[in-house]
Amino acid sequence: MEISTGRPTDAGERLRRWRMVLGGGEGDGTGCALSGRDAEMDAALTALYGRSGGAGSRTRAGERSAGLGGSAPQVARWLGDIRTYFPSSVVQVMQRDAIERLGLSSLLLEPEMLEAVEPDVHLVGTLLSLNKAMPETTRETARAVVGKVVEQLEKRLATRTRATLTGALDRSARVSRPRHRDIDWDRTIRANLKNYLPEYRTVVPERLIGYGRAAQSVKKEVILCIDQSGSMAASVVYASVFGAVLASMRAIATRLVVFDTAVVDLTDQLDDPVDVLFGTQLGGGTDINRALAYCQSKITRPADTVVVLISDLYEGGIRDGMLKRVAAMKGAGVEFVTLLALSDEGAPAYDREHAAALAALGAPAFACTPDLFPDVMAAALEKRPLPVP
Repeated sequence: MEISTGRPTDAGERLRRWRMVLGGGEGDGTGCALSGRDAEMDAALTALYGRSGGAGSRTRAGERSAGLGGSAPQVARWLGDIRTYFPSSVVQVMQRDAIERLGLSSLLLEPEMLEAVEPDVHLVGTLLSLNKAMPETTRETARAVVGKVVEQLEKRLATRTRATLTGALDRSARVSRPRHRDIDWDRTIRANLKNYLPEYRTVVPERLIGYGRAAQSVKKEVILCIDQSGSMAASVVYASVFGAVLASMRAIATRLVVFDTAVVDLTDQLDDPVDVLFGTQLGGGTDINRALAYCQSKITRPADTVVVLISDLYEGGIRDGMLKRVAAMKGAGVEFVTLLALSDEGAPAYDREHAAALAALGAPAFACTPDLFPDVMAAALEKRPLPVP
């Protein structure tokens, strides 16, 4: 049975697709003309990815190329077009490219523009970098955009994070005289296999192993120490969401600290990750040593504390001081985790020398996806080897 594609011939369909890929012009070699929806999609792509490389540039003989220009209405129409022609995941990539390639950041300070965009983590990062320049007329719209993304991330990440960490807290708080409902039967049986009675085909438990009741009091302390330099934008967004999730768990006392060359403690805003994000200031220098000094001063129970440093490790402060603080914290019993990134993009450029030095101290540095983060935290809470990708 042959399924019609709605095109005259298979050869014609192939030419059409090559034409869409190559973008037209004398050099594409297809000789294929587009019409209707195809032509409109091609125009939207050309405005962003035209060979001129940007809006308003000129090609040979002074001919003006396609582009988005600096007109907010024109950009708003383009944003509407790409949402019509492409799926959401593609729209987000195109928006990101438009901001980077065509310098549209300033237009995001206009409410009408923000209402037209498809919210995602990278857009939030751009808005946060513009936070201080944002006019009051735009701020509420920007908060709504950021709030929508945060809500989506919480729905995706919160349930699994709470479940994973609750299990880790229970396992790390085992007691030797548990109540019946708190007995860890799997571990109890394995610990008492030597007491197996063949005639009764049963194990007689001499020692019960049980879970502690982690929810009754704070069992662990977690400090998230986040580098807010410009390259860490997506990591700041995810870390703020995770900070709010951790803060909602009564068994974990959570502190969230952001830093560049200064250190800001945003713990009192953890009930609203949107407030946390607008309390950051992306960009600027980096002083990891100063940030770790502050975190170290807040540790009261080293053996029950996990410090998570999220940074690309480009230290502008005192390198030896940074390493000595990490060594001192680990020597006191603190679990120290170094994440080069907390995002879906993988590891950014980072200082390999510092990463190697931290690994030598027993704090391997690695990039972590948001989906892996609950497992990393569970391992740290239980003092198990980290699931390094």
